[in-house]
Amino acid sequence: MRVFISQPMNGKTDAEIKRERERAIESVKAAYPDEDIYVIDSFFELAPHETNQLLCLAKSLQLLSTADLAFFAEGWQDARGCRIEFECAEAYGIKFTMEVD
Repeated sequence: MRVFISQPMNGKTDAEIKRERERAIESVKAAYPDEDIYVIDSFFELAPHETNQLLCLAKSLQLLSTADLAFFAEGWQDARGCRIEFECAEAYGIKFTMEVD
């Protein structure tokens, strides 16, 4: 199963993003223990802070389009890009789940 992880990244260090991403991956693996999980690499590591955010979102949506499942990590509701990814997953029939607080 190809899994896209949507997580808030603005204002976080690469290390913080990676830690949260690993927690999300473990949650997906626990929820789908009988599935072979392939995590789509949607973290653009070392991207400069002045990178065009709309371009990053466009690339994320392209990756989302290849997913069997979208996982929305804690705090996704407060991140503009994550909300857009959620709307797209829902509108285009991509199965999704969310981290439970």
